[in-house]
Amino acid sequence: MKISYNYQPQRHLIGNQIFKLRKSRKLSQTEMAAQLQVQDYYFSELTIISIEKGKRLVTDIELKILCDYFHITPNDLMGYGDNSRMV
Repeated sequence: MKISYNYQPQRHLIGNQIFKLRKSRKLSQTEMAAQLQVQDYYFSELTIISIEKGKRLVTDIELKILCDYFHITPNDLMGYGDNSRMV
């Protein structure tokens, strides 16, 4: 029996959400990186680009930092839970 796979799965949920959240705040990747660096977090413009494009996974501590930065929960960021929303 052949297993059928969905070849167009929703991938990179966090990267897509970060992109939408950043754009909704009218921030460039450079501005966002600078704001995070002022808060003593090492996020470069390249880090943000890589996350948004799905070329880099987000670590657990980065997930917490990004949620704190955007004032959302991890569930909101990934689209889970009763109060979650996809931006």
